[in-house]
Amino acid sequence: MKNYYTIIRTEEQYENYCDELEKLVMSNKKEDIDNIELLTLLIEKWDSENLPILNSDPIELIKALMEQNGLKSKDLAGILGVNKSTVSRILNYRKGLSKKSIRILSNYFSINQEALNQPYKLKNEINRKFKNASLMNTRKKMEMV
Repeated sequence: MKNYYTIIRTEEQYENYCDELEKLVMSNKKEDIDNIELLTLLIEKWDSENLPILNSDPIELIKALMEQNGLKSKDLAGILGVNKSTVSRILNYRKGLSKKSIRILSNYFSINQEALNQPYKLKNEINRKFKNASLMNTRKKMEMV
């Protein structure tokens, strides 16, 4: 067992510290409380600096998750069951996320759907009338004449 800890600088060190913290918590020994608190602080610091913020722009979140998981646009296209140009339009703010895409991505990345169902502005001329992409997924009431 380590008697000292340092600032986390690599993902490998992060993983090791997470494993170490889990062991210390599971051992449930009183003498480990200081190490548990210190590891928790170090891990939280790493998380805040290296993990995407869940209530950020959904497209930036997707890009961060793709980078974190080593995914490219073609991989995302396969996950969503769409072509690469559709993914490109989504990632370039030219097409909003559909409800189906939000469900698929939240399941794939194990995140809450709310993180992807945030408003964000589109650049597409056709969708300019929408103030944000989340409005594209709302049901409109239509009157019968």
